[in-house]
Amino acid sequence: MKLSIIVPSFNEEETLNELYNELIKTFKEINFEIIFVNDGSFDNTFKILKDLYGQDKERVRVINFSRNFGKEASIYAGLKNSKGEYTSIIDADLQQEPKYLLKALKFLEENETTDMVALIPDKKSFFSNMFYKTINVLSDIKLKNNASDFRIFRENVKNACLMIGESNRFSKGIFSWIGFDTYYMEYKLKERKKGKTKFSFRKKISYAIDGITAFSVKPLRIAGKIGLLITIICFIYLAYIIVKTILLGAKTPGFATLACLVLFSMGIELIFMGIIGEYLSKTFIETKKRPPYIEKSRFGLDEDIL
Repeated sequence: MKLSIIVPSFNEEETLNELYNELIKTFKEINFEIIFVNDGSFDNTFKILKDLYGQDKERVRVINFSRNFGKEASIYAGLKNSKGEYTSIIDADLQQEPKYLLKALKFLEENETTDMVALIPDKKSFFSNMFYKTINVLSDIKLKNNASDFRIFRENVKNACLMIGESNRFSKGIFSWIGFDTYYMEYKLKERKKGKTKFSFRKKISYAIDGITAFSVKPLRIAGKIGLLITIICFIYLAYIIVKTILLGAKTPGFATLACLVLFSMGIELIFMGIIGEYLSKTFIETKKRPPYIEKSRFGLDEDIL
């Protein structure tokens, strides 16, 4: 098997047939498989995937989750079941054209020292730029600005990703953390013509927080340093009040000053508690050792689940 193509799919009934046709046309001269991962869709996604498997059992594989576990779990499931010499990831929304994967595959074949090709969209949103700038400041690893999960890599990269057994996965960070020689290639991001984006602003914020807390403890250190600074300032101000009140006999303002100090310190404490809570929640989930996903059924793979 030359190539495995992983396609995370969540409510993509309007695009799957067209994507399948594009993949078949693009890689018609290559021995490849398509691993569709149905991430708990509640539209006709699973029915369409079963139909695609029925008409092309040689190349189509389907993993059907018991519920929605998220894109990261879908990618992990695809990696675990891929058998190709090369493995790639592509979204199901048709914004990422398969022809760029073919171009990246040829680059890997011609450059033996390169382990992975990561594709970067030509269009960069404000939120995306802010996300990468923030995570690169706070994280212990550095992410290439706007590098997506749209990429292709050799088997050694896939095996390294699978060695990381954590449940709270952040693939962009994992790809950077494991190292390997990566070539960054730009591609033209198409406008979405069918279906709706599943990545709401709330999910983007949650995704950014997951990425930062997964690969950095800097927020905790920053919280500690700011807490120490505030403590020093409070002691200085306390000394000032004592000197002004006792030694100079001056009257000290009462309620307003006290209220401002209390409210300010409480606000800072709540923010820091929230940061600590994020890390504790991740630790709590990891200690349970729950699987990243649960399969309900699968088609075209070993040991099919009925």
